[in-house]
Amino acid sequence: MHPAGRVVIRADGVHRAFGGVSVLRGVDLAVAAGELVTLSGPSGSGKTALLSLLCGFDFPDSGSVSPGLASWSACAVLPQSLGLASELTLEENVALPLRLAGREVAGVSELLAELGISGLGARYPGQVSFGQQQRAALARAVVARPSALLADEPTAHLDAVSAVAAVGLLRRVADEGAAVLIATHHDAVHAVADRVLLLADGQVQTAGGLSS
Repeated sequence: MHPAGRVVIRADGVHRAFGGVSVLRGVDLAVAAGELVTLSGPSGSGKTALLSLLCGFDFPDSGSVSPGLASWSACAVLPQSLGLASELTLEENVALPLRLAGREVAGVSELLAELGISGLGARYPGQVSFGQQQRAALARAVVARPSALLADEPTAHLDAVSAVAAVGLLRRVADEGAAVLIATHHDAVHAVADRVLLLADGQVQTAGGLSS
């Protein structure tokens, strides 16, 4: 396990209901700098809802979360919907967090190459497959070297080779000091995690991994 630092991603006593149905019932969670933690659980168990709360897309009925609403360099998000800007090329989408932060645009081409889409940088999202869009969205999430990364099913639309590259990149982001939380059903992602957590019956519990 990578030596973990300060807690970056946290949920304390989080409750959230939708349409009168309680989805999250007192969730407690902590992910430290340098950790890669995966979150498993059946579809509908609330994994996406929890990530939405942690990144500030939604708000808990009670309890508290962090980091919440923050700059992309502090907390980057890879949602299932991907959220690529259709009017920007893949390369421009990946560079967007750096431009918004007023930072030098660097590392974009290297990330595209690492994820196997270096020849697609000039294309628009609508001109490539969903799997290729997902890889571009992953590159966008990590390009600004965020301190926290929240990813929702980041390998769901990738073939085996592409998934290996994506998993390797996610592990490296954690090894370089970010706190990484990934909701996933993919065993290959769980295999590189420091901890594997299970979301069931509205609460988080340890499911296994390299460390509890």
